[in-house]
Amino acid sequence: MSKVTLSYPHPPARPDQAPDFSRIDRSAPGALDVPPLDITAQDCWPYAVGLIRVLDDDGQAAGPWADYLGDLTADRLKQGLRDMLRMRAVDQRMQNAQRQGKTSFYLQCTGEEAIGCGFQRQLGEGDMNFPTYRQQSLLIAADYPLESLLGQLYSNDLDPLQGRQLPIMHSARDYGFFSISGNLGTQYVQAVGWAMACALRGNDKIAAGWIGDGATASNDFHSALLSASVYQPPVVLNVVNNQWAISTYTGVAAGRSQTYAARALGYGIPAIRVDGNDYLAVLAVSKWAIERARGGHGPVIIEWFTYRAAAHSTSDDPSAYRAKDEAAAWPFGDPVERLKAHMILRGDWTEDRHEQTWAELLAEVAEVQKRVEAHGTFVNPKPVSPAAIFTGVYADMPEHLRRQRQEMGY
Repeated sequence: MSKVTLSYPHPPARPDQAPDFSRIDRSAPGALDVPPLDITAQDCWPYAVGLIRVLDDDGQAAGPWADYLGDLTADRLKQGLRDMLRMRAVDQRMQNAQRQGKTSFYLQCTGEEAIGCGFQRQLGEGDMNFPTYRQQSLLIAADYPLESLLGQLYSNDLDPLQGRQLPIMHSARDYGFFSISGNLGTQYVQAVGWAMACALRGNDKIAAGWIGDGATASNDFHSALLSASVYQPPVVLNVVNNQWAISTYTGVAAGRSQTYAARALGYGIPAIRVDGNDYLAVLAVSKWAIERARGGHGPVIIEWFTYRAAAHSTSDDPSAYRAKDEAAAWPFGDPVERLKAHMILRGDWTEDRHEQTWAELLAEVAEVQKRVEAHGTFVNPKPVSPAAIFTGVYADMPEHLRRQRQEMGY
C-alpha cells in the first residue's frame, strides 16, 4: 500500500544558505513578439509562461516590444528615472522616520518602483487604480502632492484622510487611486465592478486592479477572475510577484501552477508575464494592455515578475526567513540601475548627473518632510479637535450624532 504524504513548498535558500535563483528561466529580450490586441486565452500560453523583456544585461533595448514603444524621447526616460528615484527617496526617508518613532508603520516598494511608475504613466485621466499597500509609486508617477502623501503617513492635519486609515493606506480619487483596503484581495473585485460600471456608462475609462502573489490565494482573486471572464469589462488585473509574502515563499500561494499568469487562462482571460525590473518592458506591456482594455477586447492579467528587496514592512525582519544578500543576487537587477545604464548608453545621462539628481530629490523630499512634520508626528503630536470624529461619515449628520456632539461641547 502506498503511503500518502503531504507536500510542503520550500524556498530555494534559507538564511544560512547561499541565494539560489537557478530555477529561473532568463529568456533573452525579444524572445516573444507583440501579440494582437484581440488575442485569446487559448493563444496566450507562450506569453503566460514566458517573460517579456526589452533591456538586455548591457542596457541595450532589443526586440519587437522595443519597436512597439517607438522612439522614446530622452525626456520620457528622464521622467521615468526621476519618478523611481523620487519614490526611492520617499521610501528611505519614511523608513527612517518610522525607526525614529515619528510614525507607526511603513511599507517600502524598493526594487519594484518600475512597475507602478511605468504603468501609471500609460494611464489616462479618469482611469482608476485599485491598489494594494505597496503601490505608492502609482501616486508618485501621478504627481500626487508630497505634502498629502507624507501627511497621511504621519496622520496629522495634512492627512487627506484625517487619520482614519493606517499609514500607507492612501486614497486619492482625483489621482486615480482608489482607497486601499486592509482586507487583501478585495480591491480585485472592486476593480472589476468599476470597469463594469465604465462599460455600462459607455465611457472610455478603464480600471486596474493590483494584488500581490500571496493574496492570489484569496477567494476574491478567483471571484474577480470569474466575473471578469463572464462580463468582459475593460480591466487590467495586475499580479506583483515579488517572491515573498510577509514571510511566506511565493510557492505556497502558487501551488503547482507554472506561473500566476497561467492561472488566468483557465478562466478564458489572456495573460502576459513581464520582467518587472525592466522599465521599458513595463512601459511597453502597460501600453499594450491598456490599449487592449480600452479598445473593448476585455480583461487581461499581467504578472509582474520582480523581487521585494526590502522588508515586507517595518514590522518584518526578512533575515529570519530568506538568504542573506538574496536581493543583491536577484538575476534581473535593480530597475533604477538598469534604466540608468540604458540612458547612459543612449547618451542621455551620465553618472555625475545621476548622483546630482539623486541628491536633489533627497533634498526635495527632506524639505517637504520637515514642513509636514511641523504639523505633528508621533514624537511631537499636534492633536486635532475631537469634533473631527463626527465628520466625514454621513453626508447629513444623523440627529443622534448631532446630540452627542453637542453633549461633548462641540
